[in-house]
Amino acid sequence: MKIISFINMKGGVAKTTLSLNVADCLCSRHEQRVLVIDIDPQFNATQCLMSADQYVDHIENQRDTIINIFERGYRPTVGVVDGPEEASPKNLCDINLFEVKENYGLLPGSLDLYRLEMASGEGRENRLKKYLETVENFYDFVVIDTPPTPSIWMTSALISSDYYVIPVKPDPISLTGIDLLYGIIGEKKENYGLNIKCIGLVLTIVEDGTIVFRQAKENLANNDRWKNLVFSRFLPKRTEVARQQLNQQLILTSNNNELKQSLVNITKEFLERIEDDEQGQ
Repeated sequence: MKIISFINMKGGVAKTTLSLNVADCLCSRHEQRVLVIDIDPQFNATQCLMSADQYVDHIENQRDTIINIFERGYRPTVGVVDGPEEASPKNLCDINLFEVKENYGLLPGSLDLYRLEMASGEGRENRLKKYLETVENFYDFVVIDTPPTPSIWMTSALISSDYYVIPVKPDPISLTGIDLLYGIIGEKKENYGLNIKCIGLVLTIVEDGTIVFRQAKENLANNDRWKNLVFSRFLPKRTEVARQQLNQQLILTSNNNELKQSLVNITKEFLERIEDDEQGQ
């Protein structure tokens, strides 16, 4: 089982879009068993894969979210009929997942992550890694959608992962931010003794043929740190992507052949890079 975090500290770079659609392509086109973990407190990935009714039903039937991975004490819950109750922590092996479709699972996110107090050094940052050990025989890939801020949640994702992918919008501000991200990940690797590797940087929300895009490619090609990590394929800017996601529709079900082909090519290169790394070890 390969675990990959999609990570960037800047919002609006299509991180969630890329991670969910690569996961879907791995499942649909490559017959891989895929689990998506939504560890972003904004839980955008969850909203793209579950309708509001599905999420409410999931919660009302006491199925699990990312909260159940990290909480270790008893917490109060409020029932509409029965009033206040007390929920006990679950064993990690008993976590309930949401089935997006066959061989595509989701551990939903939760806004309650904002309320969960968890400091570095408590050891709870290792609980996601421990949970994933309980499902390693059931999935081929785990895709983690991370928050766009340095946090204990980002740290938990990095601790759990074998690789990370950086989605980045080709503009000057976004390109500056990836160097800062590189430094933060390097610090986490040193502090926690991690062996996580970057398998690439994917350009997203691309307007092909523009001066901005051309300059971004040139800047990356001249950067010793990133020039060999840039994916040869990119995700073009298309407004229908956002609209489709709000209705739980992914790129492969769209009518946009250019988008679909871009995703297929990105996923193919994603797999090739992982295979190359494994063969080089």
